[in-house]
Amino acid sequence: MWGSTARTIGACRGAAALFAVVATAAFAGPLAAGAPAADQCAGAGAWCDASLSPDQRAQLLLQALSESQKISLLAGNDVLGVTGASGHTGSSAGVPGLVPPVHFTDGTAGIRQGSATAVPVELALAATFDPALAQLDGSVLGNEAKYKSNDVIYGPTLTIMRVAQAGRTFQALGEDPLVASRLGVSLIDGIQSQGVIADANIYLANNQEGIDPTELSGMPGSPLGTGTIGSRYVINANVDERTLREVYLPPFEAAVREAHVGTVMCAYNLVNGTYNCENGPLLNGILKQQWGFPGVVLSDYGASHDTVASLQNGLDLEPWPGVAYAPAPVTAALASGLVTQAQLDDHVRRYLRTLFAAGVFDRAAYAEEEARIEKAAHAAAARRIEEGAITLLSNRGSVLPLDPARVKSIAVIGKPASSFVTGGGSSAVTPYSSVTPLQGITERAGRGAHVAYDDGSNAAGAAQLARSSDVAIVVAANYETEGADLNCLSLECPHAYGEQDALIEQVAAANPNTIVVLETGGPVLTPWRSQVSGLLDAWYPGEQGGAAIARVLFGDVNPSGHLPVTFPRSEAEEPTAGDPESYPGVANSETYKEGPFVGYRWFDAHNLQPAFPFGFGLSYTSFSYGAMSAAPTASGARVSATIANVGARRGSTVAQLYLGLPSQPGVAQPPAQLRGFAKVALAPGHSGRVSFPLNARSLSYWDTSTRRWSVAAGCYPVMVGSSSREPPLSGALAVNGADCPGAIANVHVQSSAAP
Repeated sequence: MWGSTARTIGACRGAAALFAVVATAAFAGPLAAGAPAADQCAGAGAWCDASLSPDQRAQLLLQALSESQKISLLAGNDVLGVTGASGHTGSSAGVPGLVPPVHFTDGTAGIRQGSATAVPVELALAATFDPALAQLDGSVLGNEAKYKSNDVIYGPTLTIMRVAQAGRTFQALGEDPLVASRLGVSLIDGIQSQGVIADANIYLANNQEGIDPTELSGMPGSPLGTGTIGSRYVINANVDERTLREVYLPPFEAAVREAHVGTVMCAYNLVNGTYNCENGPLLNGILKQQWGFPGVVLSDYGASHDTVASLQNGLDLEPWPGVAYAPAPVTAALASGLVTQAQLDDHVRRYLRTLFAAGVFDRAAYAEEEARIEKAAHAAAARRIEEGAITLLSNRGSVLPLDPARVKSIAVIGKPASSFVTGGGSSAVTPYSSVTPLQGITERAGRGAHVAYDDGSNAAGAAQLARSSDVAIVVAANYETEGADLNCLSLECPHAYGEQDALIEQVAAANPNTIVVLETGGPVLTPWRSQVSGLLDAWYPGEQGGAAIARVLFGDVNPSGHLPVTFPRSEAEEPTAGDPESYPGVANSETYKEGPFVGYRWFDAHNLQPAFPFGFGLSYTSFSYGAMSAAPTASGARVSATIANVGARRGSTVAQLYLGLPSQPGVAQPPAQLRGFAKVALAPGHSGRVSFPLNARSLSYWDTSTRRWSVAAGCYPVMVGSSSREPPLSGALAVNGADCPGAIANVHVQSSAAP
């Protein structure tokens, strides 16, 4: 459907097999039981011949459309779509009798259409480092989008976290392009296995929302933040070509070339002086010509500006509100000769081709069949994903897991403990039901332990409760929302849940067995981390978060999440700190001065010790690494290592391979870059061999002189471990004839002939 038939079948089978873990019946495909037999194609048209390719069918239908009908397909028609008031997030009316209507919906934390299953946010999914869970997540989302009568879902978000304060950090997959690529592909596979078209967003360099100096628009309850300083609507991101190619473009490239995503959303901001939705080099050049994207480029809501520039430079669809692509300005652009009929036809052809490829013409319109949603199975899937996401950061004295035989009184403290916590904006999902941390802990403790709750509004009272309890669990959260960045990384910024840092410090002083459970949308400062015994981040955990947190706290589930973002010791150590030209920008212009040194690359290059490094995550068992080896392959090399569970219980870890590329004149390289990862589950006393394939791209950097991927001759340090810092295994690859004493392999790889 999206690529080869084999890939489509494989994606569907993979999603079904995964979902069978939590449901007795797998998800149905687009033509499965429950959909009426009649399709939406007008049977008299030659384009209804399903034996023809999507391109052939689109061309035949295009020839049957009048100019006014073509123009009508360039814009959506649901004015209330952005509010969700009409049910869908947006709609395109189609052409009666020829082109079926299409409905759009948000998003990847759950379907923002009435109530829905609230799955963990994308950043939590990134913490799993598990493509299988990402595909399961996508299957849940695609299934619910379908039974809520939608054809397109706005997701996944593939934006790389450049600044930790960014308001949409929680909506995306972290700071590393490899993690975002691998999990993004699996998310798309899961969504599109359900017969729903995925949308890779937000293209490109939409790395901030803007700062609201009052913080009022970034508080819970705000429908959308309104950051005015460095606003996403007007900020111009000045980004050099190498940084774009190495950091910000790879997840979108993988979405197009591997997952065959149906649509790509262009962002509000400008890149190098041109708005994204009329940026010819990014849309027509890289996306459509170099990568061969055959689908639809659609604009974020209100992100299209100039009719002629958009038609000339690659925008195919304005889903809301149809201003730049309203019939009058498009007709005028054609009449003036500034836009050609061929350009109009290309946009419409892409739209039709995408619908044919997705099977929209060959099935009945999806009906509102919410009763068909397997809510219990989806809730179980959400819990399973969250269990894989929870990241244990500290466990002094093995305070965790909690032992019911020894722990007879538990103090649960903090306002977030009794709340469903998630981010704002297009991911503000209303769950079918939810389990708070307080509910989950109370239910899991059962009659064996007394659980008492204090909302923490009076720190002295909370400390007194903690002092009289065997264990104190403080649940703390931050609040992130689309439309406004955080003003700082403290838990008090915004001041949504009170003085949480002071609360944690007082509780920890009262009880040495204090455990902090964070529910955050990104990195936060942890100035009290040395004062508490246990610390874990549950992220924005979805509707089953409380149950998953309790199962991890009591050891029913071994924690296996790893950080997809770096937690700094202070804001002053962030790449853009103290430089308004870098962030949030001056006169609506920002410069990515850090280049490709984003996230852990920055911390490594500047010898900064973070509070918790990228990739870090503890377990209730212990793992050892050994016997690293490498061998050349036809496409590059394969590095292997042995991982053993040397602890007393079954558990999972994420093995990570980092590669150091040799610097070239004028081309500085980060000390290490993630080039492979694998989640490994082992029983105590067992070991397994994990392999990391490295191809030419893995060994390449973007050469701005040739505008190609280039492999430099030299010694490439190789490091394998469970985080970006202090890997237990290290060696070197000798690439293209380099003399590297003690190299574990000699590798010969040619540079790419194409961008």
